[in-house]
Amino acid sequence: MIRPQPTTRRPVALLRRVAITAIGLTLLAAGVTATPAAAAPGGKATTAGSFVDSTPVPGGFASWSELLRLQQRMNTAAERITKVAERSPNSGFAGVVADPTTRHLQVYWKGEPPASLVATARSTVATTVLPAAYSQRELLAAADRLRAKAGNEITTVGPRADGAGLLVGTQDGLLGATAMAGVPVTVETRVAAAPATRWDDSAPWWGGAAWRNTTTGGGCSTGFGVFKNGNARILSAAHCGNLNNVATDPTGQSMGTVSTRNAGTDTLLLSAGAGGRVFNNSTAANGDVVSEFSNQVIGASASQVGNWVCTSGAYSGTRCSIQVKARNLCINVRDFGQVCGQVQAENTTGANAVGQGDSGGPVEIVNAANTLQVWATGTTTAIDDTFTSTTCTGYVKTGRVCAWRFYYEDIFSGMAGVGATGVVLG
Repeated sequence: MIRPQPTTRRPVALLRRVAITAIGLTLLAAGVTATPAAAAPGGKATTAGSFVDSTPVPGGFASWSELLRLQQRMNTAAERITKVAERSPNSGFAGVVADPTTRHLQVYWKGEPPASLVATARSTVATTVLPAAYSQRELLAAADRLRAKAGNEITTVGPRADGAGLLVGTQDGLLGATAMAGVPVTVETRVAAAPATRWDDSAPWWGGAAWRNTTTGGGCSTGFGVFKNGNARILSAAHCGNLNNVATDPTGQSMGTVSTRNAGTDTLLLSAGAGGRVFNNSTAANGDVVSEFSNQVIGASASQVGNWVCTSGAYSGTRCSIQVKARNLCINVRDFGQVCGQVQAENTTGANAVGQGDSGGPVEIVNAANTLQVWATGTTTAIDDTFTSTTCTGYVKTGRVCAWRFYYEDIFSGMAGVGATGVVLG
C-alpha cells in the first residue's frame, strides 16, 4: 500500500531499504513537508476540463470519446452477465475481458452459457463466448487454498479472466504453486507492492484533494464522496489513519476525523461532508501540471479487465493511459496485511501511474458521452515500487517513490467495506 509520508521526511536510503525488503505492495502515503510545485488555485474550480484529450488514443480509434463509447457498451454488457452469474451458485461464468482495442467483448464460460444471456450481450456490443477450464467460483476457492498454504510468499493472487487458472504475483517465484492451489497457476515474478491533494480544498470536500493525519503526520489523497446513513462522507485508504485520527487539509482546515475504517478493503471514511466532484488537471508531456479543474461524478462503475482508466492523486496529479490487467485480487502489504477486492492496473507507456501521497485517491473512468464527467471506479491502495518504479509526476516530483504498476480497491467492494451505499453525484 502507499504509506502517508511523515512530517519529517525519511532519508531516501531508508525508503529504498524498506521497499526492497517488503513482501507485498507499498502503501502510497507521502511526506507532508512536501510543497507542490504547482499549487492549486485559491478558490474551488467548478469549471471542468478534459484530461484525456492530450494523451495518445490506443487501438486506432479516432478519439478517446470513440474508444470510451465502445468501452461503456462493453461494461454494460459485462455488468449484466456478472450479475446473472452471481445469482447462480453453479454458474460456469469465468470472467470477462472488456478491452475496446479488440472490438469484441470476450466472455469466458465453463460449459454452455445461457443463450438468452449471450443474446442480450450481443444486442449491446459484439460479443465472443470462449471456453474456460474453470469457473470464477472454482478459481476464487483455489485462491483461498493457495493463500492459506503459501502465505506471504505471494504478493497477489486472483482468478485469470479467461478461466484458465490463477494469476499469482511473487517477488522471487513460488515452487509447487499448482499443487497447492489444485489448478494451473501463472506465476509472475518481480511483483511487489507497497503502500501509496489537491492542496487547499474546502467543504464540501472533493476527490483528489490532499489531506493530512494530524496524529501520524502522514499525507494522503481523498477519494470519492460516498453516502453512509444518509450522510455524505469522504472515502480514502485505511492505511492512512486509524479510527478517531483527526484530518486536515494542508492549510490546517479541519476535515473531521476517521469515523469508519476497514483494513480488509483498505478503505476509510472521513466524517467531513463530501461533494460530487473530483479534482483533475491537464498534463504536459513531462508530467508537469498545466492547469487544474474539477469534474462531475455521475455514478459508480466496476472496471473490467482491459478497461482504460485514469487516476487523480493529490501528489502525482491526473494520470491516464492506464489499462486494467486483473481484478478480484487479494494482495499482501508488508506491515499492513492482506487486502482483497483489488484491481491491478498498469500505465501502458511505462510512465508514472501513481506514487506516494496518492493513497486513497480516485480511480476514474471518463464518460464517453461527455469527457468532462467521470465514473467512480476505485480507490488507490498500493504500488509495485520494487520492480516498476519510475519518475514521479505532478505537483511533487521529487522526494517520493512512484511506479507504473499499481493496485486499487474496486469502488463497490470498497464502499461495502465501510458500509457506504452509493457515491455522491455532482
